[in-house]
Amino acid sequence: MTTPTKSDGAQGRELIAFRLGQQEFCLDVMNVREIRGWTPVTPLPHAPSYMLGVINLRGMVLPIIDLSARMGFAPTEPSTRHAIMVVEMGKQAIGFLVDAVSEIFSGKDSDIQPTPDVASAATRNLIQGVIAGEGRMISVLSLDRVAATSEVLAA
Repeated sequence: MTTPTKSDGAQGRELIAFRLGQQEFCLDVMNVREIRGWTPVTPLPHAPSYMLGVINLRGMVLPIIDLSARMGFAPTEPSTRHAIMVVEMGKQAIGFLVDAVSEIFSGKDSDIQPTPDVASAATRNLIQGVIAGEGRMISVLSLDRVAATSEVLAA
């Protein structure tokens, strides 16, 4: 992993790191529209267990996913210390509940190592790869796979 500076290669990109429990993950910063504090949600009937509900974001109904539960960890008990990362995929916006957003850093595609073969198929499906360095392991989320399996995005 490189230091938090501008990318120096054509394949470089800015990544935003966040925590779920004790683990770190990241997404391409270009997919993140905003980061906001926790806002109580309106639950949706018959929604998957990781779907917390929806909020009104400046007139837009925004679905909120408990990313920890979506990744197979224990469900989050939301509080004011949590953050919602509003991400965009094409014309669709979705909110991910995360424990904390930690930093923006530069990374190159060559820094991303493949997800280990010992990981489950579900893990390999949701994680694009791993960035190792500076005493940290940061999993690179595959945004399209995490969000595409949500029934909310099928509408």
